[in-house]
Amino acid sequence: MAVDTTTEAKAIARYIRMSPFKVRRVLDQIRGRSYREALIILEFMPYRACEPILKLLRSAVANAEHNQGLDPTTLVVSQAYADGGPSLRRYRPRAQGRAYQIRKPTCHITIAVAPQVEDN
Repeated sequence: MAVDTTTEAKAIARYIRMSPFKVRRVLDQIRGRSYREALIILEFMPYRACEPILKLLRSAVANAEHNQGLDPTTLVVSQAYADGGPSLRRYRPRAQGRAYQIRKPTCHITIAVAPQVEDN
């Protein structure tokens, strides 16, 4: 199975309020799969990260259809990765006037889809 990366369409979701480690766990499952397979996997996985990834995958396919005129049935998830974003810093009050810092991580998710090329 070869993928034509010259006609790749991608979508990026930035500042998603979720840990990049938890998002990568889901992205590893859909990388290299067809669009249809990826949809089914994301629908039935029990993780909270599936919701923004599913939305982003649909956006990437819509970009491929609208901007490049590609057929969704031939598309494959060619790239899927999550980079760390800035952490929100919050403080929890502790005993004797102290405060402990709580970091709430964010991430940037990128999904790229490309058409599958027939092997000759």
